[in-house]
Amino acid sequence: MATRSVLLALVVLDLLFYVPPGRSGPNVYIQKLFASCWRLRGSCRQKCLKKEEYHILCDTTRLCCVNPQHLPILTG
Repeated sequence: MATRSVLLALVVLDLLFYVPPGRSGPNVYIQKLFASCWRLRGSCRQKCLKKEEYHILCDTTRLCCVNPQHLPILTG
């Protein structure tokens, strides 16, 4: 009985660490999550699009580009 559970655990671990051939890099959904910013409403880019505004930095080289309607209202 113990050998069956060990074998089952090895099969499960093997399936968890399997990477299909021909596809490298992280999952598309994971890439999208880490490329987003400002409460998942912005995108990290080198340059913002015309309809977007720069809000914060994603890292040292990319800007967080957000649609102006999602930005907080500034009061002064």
